[in-house]
Amino acid sequence: MSIKSLIINPGSTSTKIAVFDDETLLLEETLRHTTEELSVFASIAEQKSFRKDIIVKMFADNDFDIHSLNMVVGRGGLLRPIESGTYTICDKMVADLENHERGEHASNLGGLIAKEIADLLDIPAFIVDPVVVDELIPEARLSGIPEIPRVSIFHALNQKAIAKRHAREVGRAYNELNVIVVHMGGGVSVGAHQKGRVVDVFNALDGDGAFSPERAGGIPSGALVRMCYSGRYTEKEMLKKITGGGGINAYLGTNDFSEVDEKSAAGNSEWKLVREAFIMQVSKDIGAMACVLSGDVDFILLTGGIAFSKKLTAELTRRVGFIAPVLVYPGEGELLALAEGALRVMRGEEEARQY
Repeated sequence: MSIKSLIINPGSTSTKIAVFDDETLLLEETLRHTTEELSVFASIAEQKSFRKDIIVKMFADNDFDIHSLNMVVGRGGLLRPIESGTYTICDKMVADLENHERGEHASNLGGLIAKEIADLLDIPAFIVDPVVVDELIPEARLSGIPEIPRVSIFHALNQKAIAKRHAREVGRAYNELNVIVVHMGGGVSVGAHQKGRVVDVFNALDGDGAFSPERAGGIPSGALVRMCYSGRYTEKEMLKKITGGGGINAYLGTNDFSEVDEKSAAGNSEWKLVREAFIMQVSKDIGAMACVLSGDVDFILLTGGIAFSKKLTAELTRRVGFIAPVLVYPGEGELLALAEGALRVMRGEEEARQY
């Protein structure tokens, strides 16, 4: 019998949902939320009922019987560091997501909404490979300042899904391969996958590695400290410079990489410089992760929305192709990745992890 799943992936101003019958997509919608609608809520967690009701109403308006669902899967949020896998949403997880002790992020709503809808239907609820998946080796945690350890926050869902998909395509097991996965979207994360574990990765959220369309990446720390104490900026403004208003956004006033490609190709020297700097920084991150793997790299996998740029992936390949063969998997495919993770549990291929 097939397994029908509802997938919920909340963003800052939208909620992406999908319904799968096994791996076959039946329905996909992006439910948009205006700034005015969201401004009445004091925290992201308080948006839970508002967003859940919109999802339920959408199904009712389309005469879709939600009682035909077998499971609900939400995008995992900022939880405590956990191993990779599919997790049953439990009361402890719900409490951590509601209290946002490890940070507020729209993805926190994924688990909260999934749990509420699943409880209503008396079916299981899961999250899969949230951004806090942590498989770092001990030496990867040292930053140079004992009070500030390096942490694992990255595009775990897409990185793991792409690595496993590639392994299937080449007829190998994921835990037999050493691959470097490069996710390029609003944020950039470059991870070293060694025999099925991400042993080192650049923190894609809080300032590490290459700059991206919306994030500053690793920046000179002394200059950053002096900027913080200059009296010109509040803490909130400084954090915005690092995440959201940094990177390409700060230089060019856009987070749309296709626009960067277009204006660079048209000969705009400023846009071309920022584009080339981005490519060089991502290449440096790939080289660093090759060193983490001691040069034993089977494949380099490029993914995320920016990977749709054939010219950019070709330029990255020219820079790093000497390390290992480079393959391109454009887009994120997060909705399918969430469904696949939970399907493995429902089919008995792996056990659900407990938070």
